[in-house]
Amino acid sequence: MTDKINDPVALWQKMIGEMEKGFNSFATKAMETPEFSQAMNRAGGVAAGAQKQFGDLMEKYLLSMNLPSREQMTGIAERLQSIEGQLGEIKSMLSQMSAASSGSQIGAAPRPPRTKRPPSEGGEPK
Repeated sequence: MTDKINDPVALWQKMIGEMEKGFNSFATKAMETPEFSQAMNRAGGVAAGAQKQFGDLMEKYLLSMNLPSREQMTGIAERLQSIEGQLGEIKSMLSQMSAASSGSQIGAAPRPPRTKRPPSEGGEPK
């Protein structure tokens, strides 16, 4: 059997574990300071500002290229979804009306024949 002292894998694992503990304690101490939280707050604010500026620039670019922005495409998609819903309702109402009208024709009385004729080309009917 090999010794744990001479085992390179065990030494490697021990070294990595110690490095991890040291880094964790350093990071914990650093994150507890008010300077760290202020720096993170500033970094978050800068990132949010940059993202907003990029969005504004992209919207202006799309406008200059006569293309819809993301907000406009979302609005179009919502309106299209609403229209599709209304068309579905109309379709179901038409199928209900069709079923109702075909059902009522079966039991309805026959209509009288149409006997009145349109006037002939020559004038008065004889």
